[in-house]
Amino acid sequence: MPSRALLTSYRRLFAAPGAVAFTLTGLLGRLALSMNGVALVVLLSERRGSYGLAGAVSATGLVTGAIGMPLIGRLVDRYGQARVTVPAALYNAVPLTGLLLCVRLGAPDWTLLLCSAAWAAAPNLGGMARSRWAHLHRDDPAARHLANSFEQALDELCFMAGPVLAMVLCTTFAPEAGLVTAGALGTAGALLFAAQRRTEPPLPPPVSAGSVGSADSAGSPLRVPGLRVLVLTFLATGMVFGATEITTVAYADALGHKASAGLLLALVAAGSCLAGLLFGLLAPRRAPGQRFLLGATAMVAVLLLPLAAGLGGAGLGLLGVALFAAGTATAPTMVTGMTLVQELLPRRQFNEGMAMAVSGIVVGISAGAALAGAVAERAAPGTGYALPAAAAGLALLIALAGRRHLATPGTATTGGASGPGSDGAAGTAASAGSAAADNSERIVSASL
Repeated sequence: MPSRALLTSYRRLFAAPGAVAFTLTGLLGRLALSMNGVALVVLLSERRGSYGLAGAVSATGLVTGAIGMPLIGRLVDRYGQARVTVPAALYNAVPLTGLLLCVRLGAPDWTLLLCSAAWAAAPNLGGMARSRWAHLHRDDPAARHLANSFEQALDELCFMAGPVLAMVLCTTFAPEAGLVTAGALGTAGALLFAAQRRTEPPLPPPVSAGSVGSADSAGSPLRVPGLRVLVLTFLATGMVFGATEITTVAYADALGHKASAGLLLALVAAGSCLAGLLFGLLAPRRAPGQRFLLGATAMVAVLLLPLAAGLGGAGLGLLGVALFAAGTATAPTMVTGMTLVQELLPRRQFNEGMAMAVSGIVVGISAGAALAGAVAERAAPGTGYALPAAAAGLALLIALAGRRHLATPGTATTGGASGPGSDGAAGTAASAGSAAADNSERIVSASL
């Protein structure tokens, strides 16, 4: 029965003309993005014999990408998806080609860092796909919820398949094969996505000169307090992802089964993917701010499972079950968070705001991976699973402290209402009015 409901609901979602085309073409670009990290590390470790250099080059690209993605998003909001995606995709192929040539020709290490830094103009196809769904179903909140859930499931699917595909290409053909394939898929996917013009959202009307105080003329989306809360929460959530990945590899290596780490991480993504698909079938009955707090709370709870398994010295089978369960809470949290970004920001700042959210995740992944690596070298193998649990707790605290900013526009302000966006209801669901939460809210809200 759930499978029939799943097929029926998603079949209705894709009944919109052009939906299948932009989803499949965008999927190519997103798959390429998930291949880049593994492909780059394998290439440089094989050709230059240095994991340290590979990590430095990869980190450089992540940092500049986190900066460049919101800038690309701002251009998309101003000029449209096609006009920005095409030149961005063609430009991005240049530093990628330069990096491959520098590796091949034995150029100095600094040239690799330079190419990686310049390789930061990849358009955020996931955010642009969500923008198209929001436009296609602008009058149907249930369909938008379903679409956001589906997009999160696609992200997890890419996370599972991309690194595996990159590893197979690099080890079967040549160390360069993974990055070459990722570059080709990314460029082709972006160009084909941009060619789907009938589903591209129209540009919003320009802001009149007199609307000085409007949200549309407020400059950066970070002026919206709710987005600041979400970006910080996503940063902490990214730390969950990065720390879980490194800790799992270290744990499997300590048990003498390092090759099984990929399967264990795939179980995390599988749990999130399945949860995302099923979450889309649930009719939202609470305001997005409430759902976000509940999702963050659930994320803290389930991440205690791998911590208990790791500290208890569990085998790979039991750890795999714990990691699968841990993955089920991340998708609902991410889906609701992306929904909040859409509802808190004006339409003319949609893509830039989505890119900022993704950048927060990217920075968090880097920080979580670095911390987990340090812990793995100095502590028992399972100890590192305390980091994802602590990062999830931090995400929850940030969301609790800024919960008043997560109320969507046009919602009720009375405390007992269960209608969408009620600040009082969100606070009640999250913390039952506890004094500790109120104190932390005042402190963090002041900084926000």
